[in-house]
Amino acid sequence: MDDHSASPKQATKEDVIVGLRIQTLRKSRGISQTALGIAIGVSFQQIQKYEIGANRVGAGRLSDIARVLGAPVSVFFEEGDAAAAQEKTEVFDLLRAPGAVDLLNAFITIEDDRLRLEVLALVRSAARMEQDHGA
Repeated sequence: MDDHSASPKQATKEDVIVGLRIQTLRKSRGISQTALGIAIGVSFQQIQKYEIGANRVGAGRLSDIARVLGAPVSVFFEEGDAAAAQEKTEVFDLLRAPGAVDLLNAFITIEDDRLRLEVLALVRSAARMEQDHGA
C-alpha cells in the first residue's frame, strides 16, 4: 500500500519525518514538550505523539508549531532529491540522541579551531573506548 493512500488519521513515513523535525527544532530552541503543548493548546503527550509520528499533525497545528518555534512551516518538509532527503532524515535521527543538540550548541561556541579539533578527538576517543568495551 502506498504511503499516500493511508487513512487520514493513520501516520505515514512523512509524518514520522515531520515529527523528527519538530522534535529536533524544539530541542534546539530549548523548549520542553510541555511548554510547546501549552503554547499551541495540546498536552505534552500529544506533542510526544506528533514527534514520534504516531499522530498526524494537521496544517493549522503545524503552522502553530512553526510560529512558536520561530521557523517557517517549510522547514518540516523534505526538499530536493531522494538522496538528499535521506541524508536530512539521517541527520535528524542523529540529533534525536540525548544530549546531541546540547553538545552541538556548546561545540559551536568554541571559536578556537585547535580546541575544536581537540574536543572532537576527545569525543571520538570516548566513543571508541565504549565500542571496544561493549558498553
